[in-house]
Amino acid sequence: MTLPVLFGANVDPVWGEGDQPLRYALQADRAGLDLVTVQDHPYQQAFHDTWTLMAFLAARTERVTFVPTVANLPLRPPAMLAKAAASFDLLSGGRLQLGLGAGAFWEPIAAMGGPRRGKKEAVDALIDAIDVIRAMWSGERTARAGGEYYRVAGIHPGPTPSPSLGIWLGAYGPRMLKLTGARADGWMPSLFSLGLDRLGDAVARVDEAAARAGRDPGAIRKVYNLNGLIEPTSRGDFHGPVGQWVEQIAQVHREHGMNGFAYWPDGDHERQLGVFAHEVVPAVRQALATP
Repeated sequence: MTLPVLFGANVDPVWGEGDQPLRYALQADRAGLDLVTVQDHPYQQAFHDTWTLMAFLAARTERVTFVPTVANLPLRPPAMLAKAAASFDLLSGGRLQLGLGAGAFWEPIAAMGGPRRGKKEAVDALIDAIDVIRAMWSGERTARAGGEYYRVAGIHPGPTPSPSLGIWLGAYGPRMLKLTGARADGWMPSLFSLGLDRLGDAVARVDEAAARAGRDPGAIRKVYNLNGLIEPTSRGDFHGPVGQWVEQIAQVHREHGMNGFAYWPDGDHERQLGVFAHEVVPAVRQALATP
């Protein structure tokens, strides 16, 4: 199975700079991008609540799909997160994908009343959460799912989301990559955490786990979050002119099978987003359409 290549842009959930998130989301929507990603760090003083912001932005836009990168599981119980995601999906006409992670930044999470977990505990909790979320989306009359960290027992699930709603994991370690291939609908690594020198090995781990689980690796949405700048002079990976960006994105797609690219500009966001949407993306699409 070959998925179409998607393109998106990050919108930071800042509240102290007027209507900036709305302006950037509208810009992405009107420019024909596919995705708007919004990071989820509820303990950050400068940030809106990501879920509330995405719902507001969805009501003001027409076509773009929203993705939390990634929903902060330790501060968002999975049964409620599943219900919120399904509701968002139905109310927006299928314009959501549930980005989900095991958790990080445990000090501020604990300061906000959340748990403090080690790496193994965090992944175990994420596995429970996936089971709970799938059960809440199942459409069954009653559901029992989960384990030590999260559990539903005899709950009446609902609402049932559209078939397009999936779980996209932010994953880097071997166990998380295996979980992604075996259980997730998508994968969302970031360039600043997983550079091009390590991307191929990580993709192979995801694809191998998918194959072992009897799944088609090509059916997994693989979105690479790209931080950088489109600028006249090359200064390294994803820091350079439009032609370099086009070549690198096409190469990452062809060599590693990444089928989504979300731009996180290092600065000058509005202009950078415009260049990405109007110059880089059309040229990449043309390059990929050429044998």
